[in-house]
Amino acid sequence: MGVFPGFGGWINQNTQRPLKAEHKRSENVESKAVSEKDNTAPAKEENVYYDIDHVRKQDQLWHDAEKKHPWYDPPPIVKVTTENGLCHMKIELIVGMSPDAVYDVMTDPQSGPFFDVDKWRQIMENKSVKVLKEDGPRQIAKVRKSVAWDFLWWSIPIPINLIVDENKINLTTKYKKEQMMFLKVFEGNYKVEPLYVDSERFCKQRLPKSREEYKRCSGGQGKVASKVTINQYFKPNPLFNLPPVSWYIRGITIKTTKTLFLLVQHYGTRIRRAGRSQIGQDIKQET
Repeated sequence: MGVFPGFGGWINQNTQRPLKAEHKRSENVESKAVSEKDNTAPAKEENVYYDIDHVRKQDQLWHDAEKKHPWYDPPPIVKVTTENGLCHMKIELIVGMSPDAVYDVMTDPQSGPFFDVDKWRQIMENKSVKVLKEDGPRQIAKVRKSVAWDFLWWSIPIPINLIVDENKINLTTKYKKEQMMFLKVFEGNYKVEPLYVDSERFCKQRLPKSREEYKRCSGGQGKVASKVTINQYFKPNPLFNLPPVSWYIRGITIKTTKTLFLLVQHYGTRIRRAGRSQIGQDIKQET
């Protein structure tokens, strides 16, 4: 919590009665390698590593609380450093939604956080997913994506080929480009961690160290938010690594990355206000 100044101040205005939930994960899934995966197919039950009922109850809890005490995500904290042409971008943001739900919408090809409702366009979309290795909760896949870069008055779709390594238990992802226009280096990682936003109200001065402890000290009455930490590294190709072109490419990359993760926050806000079932209907209409 130390990296989010004033965290305790705004956390108190976001407390409300929750529903009781128990966090569970599936186990003993047979390791397997898959050559191709249809990214439009529904997820198989054996590949779900969280308690779906828990996520649904958390969604309903956030939705009920939003009516009386609206939750406001703090602005993301962004730090950018450059050394020898390599740019490191670190983003930390809070999302008023449970960690499993946040990770799911960030990794599921069918999820809808990257549709910009204000400009009515898709900022990032998956073109294909080829699973290279699947070992229980860990999956390594080759992913083709398209990301919209804003160039002057135009929005240019930039194709990206990535190797993505996901761990659905730890809620972590690593990615590295195979091919991407303009960039020699493009790689990074992110993780999603729980924030026990009602701990000050229910657990007094004791900060819970686990979800189980949080559940006990809150009597099952605590909402769980998410802290997302992103580290991204990128470097333009030699032909584009000199000023002023390099400045422009870095600027576009930083702005696009910030926009993508702001859309995750906006998606969480829509879930809290409208409910997941309504959001699901909206996504079908948008896409």
